[in-house]
Amino acid sequence: GIASLRIAFSGNGESEGRFEEATITKEAGDLGAVLDAFPEARTSYIGQSMGGAVGVTFASEDPRLAALVTLASVTHTAAFCERMFGDLQPGQPMLDKPHCPWSANLRDDLHRLESIAPRAPRVGCPFLIVHGTEDDVVPVQDSHDLHAAAPGSELVVLGGVDHSFSDAGLPRLVEAVVPWLAARLAP
Repeated sequence: GIASLRIAFSGNGESEGRFEEATITKEAGDLGAVLDAFPEARTSYIGQSMGGAVGVTFASEDPRLAALVTLASVTHTAAFCERMFGDLQPGQPMLDKPHCPWSANLRDDLHRLESIAPRAPRVGCPFLIVHGTEDDVVPVQDSHDLHAAAPGSELVVLGGVDHSFSDAGLPRLVEAVVPWLAARLAP
């Protein structure tokens, strides 16, 4: 019952652009362009992993979101960069995905941001943080830290759930997010 739009940021999926130019900061700008196309809509954003960092970055600077949901969000971006990609050279595939080449642009943006936690207090809309305890990509502690930094945010930790909310994690994710979001978007 919630109207939704799924987007792929420029350079991702079948969108125009080059993946090598994708960064959290650039994607936050792309999100603003999407909202520009729907000026009258009460809009929320749900972002997963680095997309969660995009949402926090955007919402800390732009008041247009009616609600924000992050799923297994990268919070400590520089630490994430070193842990996941520290040995990669530009052009090598990220996470064994040949269509996602590692870039100096992304590395530099992750280090420049360092952590999105200091931005969290500036998120002015209702904010739900969801993370699974079995996430092997982003430690669940990132979401605990994000929650501690974001006054009024709500944290849902799903036991036994991985980074992709696969298998039994998906219905539990839907159960946590949809009623919360519906209540915040109700007229």
